[in-house]
Amino acid sequence: MIKYMTLAVLLYCGMARAQDTLSIHLRQADSLFGGRNLLALAGRYQIEAAQAQVLQASLFENPTITAEVNAYNPERGRALDVGRQGQKFVSIEQLLYTAGKRNKRVALAQESARLTELEFRDLLRAMRFELHTRFYEMYFQQKTLSQYDQQIAVLQNTVDAFEEQYRRNNISLRELLRLKSLLFQLSKDRTEIRSQLTDQQQFLQTLLATNQPIRPLADETALARLKPPVQSLDSLWNLALQNRPDRQLSESLTRQAQLNYNLQKALAKPDVRVGGVYDQSSNYIPNYFGLSVAVDLPLFNRNQGAIRAAERQIGYQKGLQQHKTRQIENEVTAAWQKIRHSEQMIRSVEGRFTEQLEELNEGVVSNFLKRNISLLEFVDLFETYTENVRDLNRLKADRMTAYEEFNYVIGTDLIN
Repeated sequence: MIKYMTLAVLLYCGMARAQDTLSIHLRQADSLFGGRNLLALAGRYQIEAAQAQVLQASLFENPTITAEVNAYNPERGRALDVGRQGQKFVSIEQLLYTAGKRNKRVALAQESARLTELEFRDLLRAMRFELHTRFYEMYFQQKTLSQYDQQIAVLQNTVDAFEEQYRRNNISLRELLRLKSLLFQLSKDRTEIRSQLTDQQQFLQTLLATNQPIRPLADETALARLKPPVQSLDSLWNLALQNRPDRQLSESLTRQAQLNYNLQKALAKPDVRVGGVYDQSSNYIPNYFGLSVAVDLPLFNRNQGAIRAAERQIGYQKGLQQHKTRQIENEVTAAWQKIRHSEQMIRSVEGRFTEQLEELNEGVVSNFLKRNISLLEFVDLFETYTENVRDLNRLKADRMTAYEEFNYVIGTDLIN
């Protein structure tokens, strides 16, 4: 009940800005993802199915009962003669596993269930990484689009003013067409950004299982305070090896290979079938009761092929596990380097550069209309500003992607 109330509050807060738009921060998106994502909800059924297989492996085999009756007694001329002077035969048999086969099957099923849980955790980790990266990409793309809208509105007013001046023969057609060409290019770029935002929107809506338009919100002051990790690479490697579910998946597969090898060796030992029989009239004495014991003689099939295959599978899985270890270490190193490169780049352009860029943009239109700068200078400055705005927001999105990728390869939110 509390869970549904929380989601309701999030939805209400998200729609405060616009009734048909879900405006949310990343933590709210995480909460909605955990409670509504259809793949995550479906994955829990797989875990329950795997746990049911553990129960199945622990069950004993059913006993086998056999009954035989006299179909026709020619001496008495009676069909289905099962009375005192007739004949009936009943046997019951139970299979008993030897060499601990049942316990070995249970252990293998338990490890298989654990593998299913690890696969589910790894799927959630990957989807959460996609959610975070797409969230920030969409946030900064929306900022870029907003600034493009402002620039296009300013430029449209300028073009309208020049249209009037052209009709009065105060400016040339070449100048008017150059401004219109710049407006067309900016509008084309804006359409491209909108197309990218549509793709991001569709992806986030699917992840959060909603049809409402989503508007990501972020506290850029808090984002700017993020710092690269201070731990050494060795400690980061160890942390990733402990936390990564795909590393634990590799270990689980190796354990499964070992458990399967133990089971295949046990299967080489013959099982025992014990039972009892009752024979009314066809044995050497009437009303015969007997005990039966049956066992296969392992003369030809001692499960040699399966044992050898299981043994080789252990070596194969150990090799994959070593490969996964090296892969994780390299991924952590690369993510660690990406954060530092992103920080170096963002520090080189933020601060005074962005302030100067805004100052330049504020004066460029008024100076152009006053003829303090030429048309070529105006176009060059206008294009420079819009390109830098787009690149700067792209750089900020890449920085957040680098941090999210680092958390992804470590397997935990080391950097919040």
